Amino acid sequence: MSAIPHDGMLIDFVYHEARLLDEKRLDEWYELFTEDGLYWMPLTRGQTEGRTQTSLFHEDRLLLSVRIKRLSSPNAFSQNEPSWCQHVLQAPRIESRDDAAGTWVLRTPFMYLEVQRDDQQVYAGVAWHHLKMQDGQLRMQMKKIDLLNRESALPSLQLLL
Repeated sequence: MSAIPHDGMLIDFVYHEARLLDEKRLDEWYELFTEDGLYWMPLTRGQTEGRTQTSLFHEDRLLLSVRIKRLSSPNAFSQNEPSWCQHVLQAPRIESRDDAAGTWVLRTPFMYLEVQRDDQQVYAGVAWHHLKMQDGQLRMQMKKIDLLNRESALPSLQLLL
């Protein structure tokens, strides 16, 4: 059985995950997900699932890999002028844990800034990291983003929150 990570390791995972996105280390970010990992951004408040309801994002590893390849491609028209992002995180809090099952859920309020040339977008919300021990490593089974203004008409998000 794998060692149970202490609270600091869980919290450090969230900070590390945001840093990988900020530094465009997308292949490393992708590897943080479990094989059945999911990246989900609900469209409405209180939405309990994304398979049968419209979501802003509801991507498994296959769709995430397509997104990363597109963003990394020199032929990505939307990235002729590259986008850059910065996550500003409040301290992550452990909301639930099942040490015996090796699963934990962390809640992290955030501000996210995305810049492309003179255009800057600012978003706020809460990130939910559903973490799981897999092959002795801490991994994301799901990252859920509850965007504060999710019901608004939103511009195209180029990068990943």
